[in-house]
Amino acid sequence: MAPNTIVICIFLLSLVAIATVQSKSQYAFARVESCSGCSLKRLPDVKQFIFQDVPQYNNVEFKHIQGAIPELVLFNENDEEVERLVLSKLTRQECNDLLVSKGFTKSPQKDEI
Repeated sequence: MAPNTIVICIFLLSLVAIATVQSKSQYAFARVESCSGCSLKRLPDVKQFIFQDVPQYNNVEFKHIQGAIPELVLFNENDEEVERLVLSKLTRQECNDLLVSKGFTKSPQKDEI
């Protein structure tokens, strides 16, 4: 390989690494907003996600808002809303996959500690 090609490869790899780090740290915390009953009765997967899975995630909380449709709200380190995503058409697994894709992780379970 020519020296210029090596330099270009290193430069491109550096850009990819920087972009990956920035995308993972774009969100400081998340909040799932929804009513706790009415619309969730018709969405059993989303209801299970909210009440069984969300409490297991680091930096993710649930906020009850009367009459609200289920949404994932993502915030930056300045507590500014960055993104809002509707959850009502997703399965439980898709909701979990969405949180993971946004860089959120589950807390270790007590028996894993």
